[in-house]
Amino acid sequence: MACVSHIVHGMWREEGNNRHRFGEMAYWLDTARRAEAAGMDAIFLADVIGIYDRFGGLEASLRLGLQIPNLDPLSLIPAMAAVTETLGFAATFSTTYEPPFSFARRMSTLDLLTNGRVGWNVVTSYLPNAARNFGLDGELEHDSRYDRADEYLEVLYKLWEGSWQEDAVIQDRASDRYADPSRVRHINHEGTHFRVEGPHLVQPTPQRTPVLFQATGSARGLKTAARHAEAIFIGGRTQDEVRSHIARTRAEAAAQGRDPAALKFYVMAGLIAGRTEEEAQAKLARYRQYYSVEGALVHAQAEIDLRQFDPSLTIGQALAESGRGLGNMGRRFGTELTVGAALEQIASFDEGRFFAVGTPEQIADALEIWLDEDGIDGINLRQYHSFETLDDYAALIAPELRRRGRLPTPTQPGETLRHRLTGRDRLPDSHPAAAHRASFATPPAQAACRETALQPAATQPINAPNTNTLRESALS
Repeated sequence: MACVSHIVHGMWREEGNNRHRFGEMAYWLDTARRAEAAGMDAIFLADVIGIYDRFGGLEASLRLGLQIPNLDPLSLIPAMAAVTETLGFAATFSTTYEPPFSFARRMSTLDLLTNGRVGWNVVTSYLPNAARNFGLDGELEHDSRYDRADEYLEVLYKLWEGSWQEDAVIQDRASDRYADPSRVRHINHEGTHFRVEGPHLVQPTPQRTPVLFQATGSARGLKTAARHAEAIFIGGRTQDEVRSHIARTRAEAAAQGRDPAALKFYVMAGLIAGRTEEEAQAKLARYRQYYSVEGALVHAQAEIDLRQFDPSLTIGQALAESGRGLGNMGRRFGTELTVGAALEQIASFDEGRFFAVGTPEQIADALEIWLDEDGIDGINLRQYHSFETLDDYAALIAPELRRRGRLPTPTQPGETLRHRLTGRDRLPDSHPAAAHRASFATPPAQAACRETALQPAATQPINAPNTNTLRESALS
């Protein structure tokens, strides 16, 4: 994230950490070069459009640098793309507050200029301050945000997939025709939330629609993710929870007519590596010295200050004592965990199931369990230290994963991000976006290519874990 304190709060103070340089172009160029050299598939850029002000107000967020100041992630991509050839970029953008037409143009521009190396993390925004920043009194109701998101995506599909025929740009100098008007159309969308005439302002790009990422949590969010997302961020406190979440999402995708085997599942993983166990533990201890429990509570939008309660109380008892219902603290830790255990977990960097500290061999062992038994497809690497986290991955973890055959072959210049992750450049015909291609016939060569790309996925069982390779991205 383009801020000083994203998830691991307080770590920017550690000597040698470069997080304070997030406003320098050189920082992002360096990050991109290192990520590509490490063999990363992509850099994933998170974002918010408001402040975390429920716990401690604006004062705490500013004092801690907690996601404020915060730069626009989409503006960082062209610079990083210019100094790389194979690295992908996925950025977060909300469907709730800005109109789809301008965003469609912005993403198509990025897809064109990066030669198809971009993805979009679809979010609906949840901070009350974000709503007030766009002229509303408060957040839109949860499910209505997802209803709006569904229509937002429909508009985008019409623009990205259906407004321009593949061969609309003809560049005929002799007849003074750059584009063929018969191969471009208005979309004339009129819906509940949006009216968009079109046409799209950008010609077809390498991917047309960027790779679609989404996180799930609520039942309504799961429906939207199962309908639209290609790469889904999930979590779970136990292996059974993770497997259940994956199975439930695949089943919902199948119910909506999609190929359930085509969905990819990613977890955010904390990996702290050393050449020896002692070196890894020393690094963890060094990181813990700087971690801010207050920052964790601010980021969690905590309803209560856990530090003010008897450590022997359960989270449920502390919430009841303060007159609060089940909120962020209850959802994160469960109501039966004690306050003391929750605080210890926060302060110790214990991130739950997807957290590993040790030698490259020990970390690879953990990753293989997550891949083969939990059924995930890859990780989003949690960044503790810039650039130590990334350099440790490149020097220690990646070589061991390659030795075990757990990383794919190096990305080739010209390969799109979607092809890297799914084996195809465009969305498959089972995706709802494909319905908006009907107005134009697909050239035969492309149709054959897309059909071939779909065949392997169709033979996989619905809940088959990926036992071959690990996909990874750097969380910056």
